[in-house]
Amino acid sequence: MNLSFSKYQGAGNDFIIIDDRKNVLETKNNKLIARLCDRKFGIGADGLMLLQPHDQFDFRMVYFNSDGFEGSMCGNGGRCITAFAHKLGIIKNKTSFIAVDGPHDAEIIQPEFVRLKMIDVENILKINGSYFLNTGSPHFVTFVDNLKQMDVYTEGRKIRYNTQFKEHGTNVNFVERQHKSIFVRTYERGVENETLACGTGIVASAISASIGMDTNKNSIQVKALGGNLSVSFERKGERFFNIWLEGQANLVFEGAIDTDRIL
Repeated sequence: MNLSFSKYQGAGNDFIIIDDRKNVLETKNNKLIARLCDRKFGIGADGLMLLQPHDQFDFRMVYFNSDGFEGSMCGNGGRCITAFAHKLGIIKNKTSFIAVDGPHDAEIIQPEFVRLKMIDVENILKINGSYFLNTGSPHFVTFVDNLKQMDVYTEGRKIRYNTQFKEHGTNVNFVERQHKSIFVRTYERGVENETLACGTGIVASAISASIGMDTNKNSIQVKALGGNLSVSFERKGERFFNIWLEGQANLVFEGAIDTDRIL
């Protein structure tokens, strides 16, 4: 099968995106999806997304991790698929779409710069100075020093597979407070490695920083290895709502691949 695709990235978090309005990809073919995401034998990406039709929203976003299995919400993926829908002419500058965690609004502020509304967040669990919360995906957030030198792969796996989390898994975010921002590095489940950025993890880290610093700031600047993002929100106690993730969402290239040749 000759499969057309677009490759997008948001802060270095990269995705294969497919226009699936005519059901061009078998969603149960986990082996093929994993192969497409493979950086040596396929196109290469942190994940793959399908843009599907929906009768109540502009489109449906279906997200797969690079292991080939459907995943939870991906924030940078949501921003990238919004840019993709705009390029296809499905939407103008604003959209409402549906994902695995529910409806999302998004806006294209300028070319290749997208803001995405995330789900409300509450029921935040504090664990020995760290935090566990769900921002569309489950995230463990811990604060560290000297993050640039940390072995995130090794330390992240220890937490992701510990007795508390190993049954369902969790993403793990290491956060360093800086003068006017936070620096975040993330180990992602499903990818099972560090990624250059993680949208839901950056939101989780910003919320955790807001609680930890007990600040009234409603906007936090975030640095990731792949670029800079910002998170804004409203807060009542430890309930966060009207949460927006903002940053660039760039088309890298377009192409077609013969799926029979890579299996």
